[in-house]
Formats: sequence, structure tokens, C-alpha cells
Amino acid sequence: METMQSHQPEEESFDENQSIQVIKEMIRISQKKLKNDGILFIVWGWVMFLGYLLMYFNHQMVMTYSMRLVTRWTGNLLLLAGFIFTAYYILKQRKRVQTYIGISLRYVWISMIFCMMLINMIQYNVMHQINFELQLPIFMALAAFAIVATGGILRYRLLTLGGILFGLLAYLSSYLTLPYQILTEAFAWLIAFIIPGHVMYSNRKK
Repeated sequence: METMQSHQPEEESFDENQSIQVIKEMIRISQKKLKNDGILFIVWGWVMFLGYLLMYFNHQMVMTYSMRLVTRWTGNLLLLAGFIFTAYYILKQRKRVQTYIGISLRYVWISMIFCMMLINMIQYNVMHQINFELQLPIFMALAAFAIVATGGILRYRLLTLGGILFGLLAYLSSYLTLPYQILTEAFAWLIAFIIPGHVMYSNRKK
């Protein structure tokens, strides 16, 4: 009886240590995978940065109808190219090991998109219109949350810092008019996605 009781704490300690090691290994694998997936941060960072920059020029510059049409279609094509590349990349990587943390992060970003849609529906239901000067800072705040959550879960300080700065720029943009809100968001994507993405991807073999 005494022998069984003396072994119980050791077994519990072993189980705890084993669980911690499993968690650490999951984080390590996810971090390694994210370094390879840094290309997605680069692609979407540039898509969003250039897209919002084109929107800013559309608001601020005097253009002919043809020029506005070109810039609008360029933004749409950039977005389409981002989706096509992402779909191709996911299909290419589908046979590789999927981690629990990686799957969880997908839900974070999918939930963010659905929350944006829900906010628009609520805003229209209450105000009977979409106030874009209110919408944009709120959407930026949601994106900041998703970025900080991703960086925190994966222990990537640069990504977490980018998300925090994204959130601060979201608050700053609430004091600005719509064209300058758009310009602010463009540079927010540069800080939060493009820079961390290039750093992650360049370090993928280390």
C-alpha cells in the first residue's frame, strides 16, 4: 500500500512534465511551420497595403473616370491574386502535418472575418446606413486582436508588437477623416504583416 502511494506523486510529476514537453513541442512545430508560412504574411501584407494605398489615391487625387476604373480593378485583381495564391499554397501544403495550434489560429482569423460581417449588419440595422469612418477603425481593432492573438500563441514578439501597433493606429485613425484612415491602415499592414512576414520567411532555414 505504501509502495503504491509513494509511486503516485512520481507518476503525477511525470505526467505533468510530459504534458509540458508535448505543449512545447507543439509550439516549436507551429513556429517552424509559421516561418514557412511567412510567405502568406508577405503576400497579404502587400495585397492589403497596395489595396488601401490605391483607395487613398482614389479619394485624394483628381482622376479621370478611366484612371479610377483602372485603380479600382487593380485593387480587385490584387485581392483575387491573394486568394488564388493562398488556395494554391494550402492545397500544396495539405499533406503536411497539421498542428492543433495551427488549426486553432485558422478559427481566430475566420471568426474575425465573420465578426466584421456581423458588425456591418448590426450597424446597418441600428443606423440604417454604413458609417465608413466608424467601420474602418473597428475593423482595424478586430484585425489587431487577431494579429496579437497569433503572435501571443506562437510566441512571436515581432508579430505581437505589430498587432499592438496596429491597434494603436486603429485608435489614432478614429480622429481622422476617411481618406487618412485608409492611408493609416495601409501603413498598419506594412508594420504588422509585411515586415514580420519578411523576417519570418528569411529565418525559415535557421
